[in-house]
Amino acid sequence: MSNEFAVHDSTGFNAYQPNGEVAADRWVTATRLFDADREETTAEKWERSQLLFQARDYIGAARLLAGLVEEVPFQTDLCLLLARAYYHSAQLAKAEAQLRVIVDRDPVEHYAHLLLGRTLERQGRPEEAAPWLRLAAAFGGDLAVLTGEVRNAAGGR
Repeated sequence: MSNEFAVHDSTGFNAYQPNGEVAADRWVTATRLFDADREETTAEKWERSQLLFQARDYIGAARLLAGLVEEVPFQTDLCLLLARAYYHSAQLAKAEAQLRVIVDRDPVEHYAHLLLGRTLERQGRPEEAAPWLRLAAAFGGDLAVLTGEVRNAAGGR
């Protein structure tokens, strides 16, 4: 049943009324945030972690995502965002460990290979990084990297 007086956003919730006022269901959701006994849902934590990451609060995002990954350990998107948050906050050993878990579980996750290679490079380990970067290039179809035109496989130059 459609509500002809509300504009719907992509999430299916009423966002605004035709006169520009915020829809009632948005206010109810917003006011519930301040309930003392209310616990944040997994979906709300995921959304908040994405906002923290977008705001470049990588440490805050990593803290929140680490708990989420414990709750939902096999969700690749969560694990990748956690690895990225670790990478951007210079927690490189944690980023490496998380990325190795991801590539073990999903060996064709091209971005995990790329980020693992970059993480190893950033730790001063270009020889270890080279195979991961070549795999990422192969999965991503980057022939320039594979032929060595862009990156020297041994040194990343």
